[in-house]
Amino acid sequence: MQTKGKWTRHSEFHHGQRMGWLRAATLGANDGLISTSSLIVGVASAGPSKASILLAAAAGLAAGALSMAAGEYISVSSQSDIEKADLAREKEELATMPKAEQAELTGIYIERGLSRELAVQVANQLMAHDALGAHARDELGINETTRARPIQAALASAGSFSAGAAPPALLALLLPTGSLTLGVVVVTLGLLLILGGAAAKFGGASITKGAMRVVFWGAVAMVCTALIGHLFGAVI
Repeated sequence: MQTKGKWTRHSEFHHGQRMGWLRAATLGANDGLISTSSLIVGVASAGPSKASILLAAAAGLAAGALSMAAGEYISVSSQSDIEKADLAREKEELATMPKAEQAELTGIYIERGLSRELAVQVANQLMAHDALGAHARDELGINETTRARPIQAALASAGSFSAGAAPPALLALLLPTGSLTLGVVVVTLGLLLILGGAAAKFGGASITKGAMRVVFWGAVAMVCTALIGHLFGAVI
């Protein structure tokens, strides 16, 4: 959009803008809900005391949240280190061989469909404006939307895991042992249906498909831990 000779960016939304935090938040919430619910169902199926079930729920919540935060931080930090190394190398190459880098950028634009003359003009202007930014974006695929943010990812994972683990943990506290397994299963499947559908909607995907695949794997996890609990309970 152009106004009085100046370009102004109109308001526009893309699902990719949510990619970083949505991935970490969705993974954390689903993992917290499924793993804690499965842990409670498995332990409850073995027939222990209410105190043992509560201990397992609390330990699972704390350990899971910290594990998610640590794992996400390490993973995204590795990605960030790679990005920084690539940018440092690109900066050095721009300083030592600017003509070769300019030719490389021109080649990228030609491959994307621009004529050679126009590609040369675009590369020249972008190099003059922000050479490193142009190469980071168009050569390396690094931009602000998808750039690695370790602390943000770690906090999102830990917080979302805790939020997902909270409902089954509260049910373990409030429900009597006899109805605990059924209550956890029903509530967990209902929440997974909502979470899966919401994540799919935010990501621009099919709500039904997103919801059902999360529910399916959540049900599989709880069935498996319930069988393990019954097995160990019978052995004990």
